[in-house]
Parts: sequence; C-alpha cells; structure tokens
Amino acid sequence: MAEIRRLMTEEDSAELRAAHDLLENPGLAARLIDRLGVPIEHGLKRLPKQWNREIVHITERALNKAAETALLTLDDAPFRSPSRLWHKAAVAASGGVGGFFGLSALAIELPVSTTIMLRSIIDIARSQGECITTPETKAACLEVFALGSTTRHEDDAAETGYYATRVALSGFVAEVGRASTSGAGVASNGAVLALLRKVAERFGVAVTDKAMAQLVPAIGAIGGATINTIFIAHFQDMATGHFLIRKLERKYGEALVAESYRALSQA
Repeated sequence: MAEIRRLMTEEDSAELRAAHDLLENPGLAARLIDRLGVPIEHGLKRLPKQWNREIVHITERALNKAAETALLTLDDAPFRSPSRLWHKAAVAASGGVGGFFGLSALAIELPVSTTIMLRSIIDIARSQGECITTPETKAACLEVFALGSTTRHEDDAAETGYYATRVALSGFVAEVGRASTSGAGVASNGAVLALLRKVAERFGVAVTDKAMAQLVPAIGAIGGATINTIFIAHFQDMATGHFLIRKLERKYGEALVAESYRALSQA
C-alpha cells in the first residue's frame, strides 16, 4: 500500500478513496430497501408468479429505450460540470406521475425515469473526461445500473463488490468494443443488446424493490417522486465512483488502480 501511495499523487489517492467509499458502502436507497426487506418479501408473495420475468422484460425495454435517447440532448464536452439537481427534479416529476397510477403505469413510467437517470450518468461520465460518443463509454454508462444494486439478502454473496461486478460484465463490455471497431453495425447493436440483457437482470432487482416499496403503506404515502429521487441519488453516486475509477485507470493503468482499490477494501 505504501508503494502504491508513492506512485499516485495525493489528490488522486484522495479521489480513489472517495470512489471506494461511494461504491462499497451502501447509500440511502440500499439502507431503506434493507429496512423494508420483510414487508417487500410479503408483498412479492401477493404478485403473480410471472412478475419477476415481466419486470426483467420491462427493465430491458426501458434500458434499450434509454440507451437510444439519453445522448440526444448532451454535447460531447469532457469535464463539463454535471447537472445533478436538474436530473433529480426531472426524475421526481416522472415518479410522481407514475406513482399516481401505481404499478399499472410501471411499463410507461420506467422508460422515462430510466432515460433521465442514464442521461445523468452520461453527464457525470462527461464531467470525468469521458468521450460520451464512444461505444466503450456508452457501455460503461450502462454498467452503472448493475453497480451497488440494492439486492435482498440472498443476493448479497453474489458479485456485490465493484470489481466483481465489472468482471462479471467484462466479456459483454469487451464485445461492444470489438464489434464497434470491426465496423459492423449489426454486430455492434447485438453486443449492446447482450450487455443490456445482463445489466437488466441486476437493475431489475432494484426496479422490483422500487415498485414493491410503493405497495408498502408507509412508503406509498411518500409517493413515487420521493422514491425516484432516492434511486437517482443512488445511481449518481455509483456513476461518480465508477468514472473516477475509470479516470484513474486511464492515468495509471487498470492493474495499479485495481490493486490500490482492493488494498483499501482489505484495510
């Protein structure tokens, strides 16, 4: 660890610690869902058996739609400060409308709120020097939805750490890069869709928890706007940590940053 500190500047070491804290420590969304675990589990038993399959399909469609539209209103201007509050206000508004109609509106509300969240993630990526028009950055933005997933306890042992999640997705992300450099548009689209399906499996758990939280009386009274605000704050934190790590990897190499990150975890 001492050798690593000598290789990194003090400022970069501080950024690495900040990223580690964001990515490995549960935020407000994770803590709220954890406390609501029992009522959520009871609520799940009331739903049809095909609910989990349907939520993954809805989530996959939402991510696909978001990936198509989120970039349309953003310029490729690296290091521009992100607009966190604007995105929070927009996603709160969409959640408020969706919450008014309940679970029946999920298929309509989720693509809108997911697009806003992905736009915020791309905005944060840009603020850390990413070129947002490259397939690699687009794939990295989609990865964020799989990071720090607010999973229930039985999922806690499976790929919850930051680098474990990246390793699990690395083959799909690499395929996006290979397909884009080959110049084959169909192959590139297929690689992105494969990544979307994998991310949707993890993001769908968070979406299920979000939807079920709205069935819990104490949370339902708060409304979809508040729940959406909590979730976008969670993914903004994940995006900030993720793209800080990627910025340091461009400067020091992936191996050194990964070693430094794991040393922080062990400490």
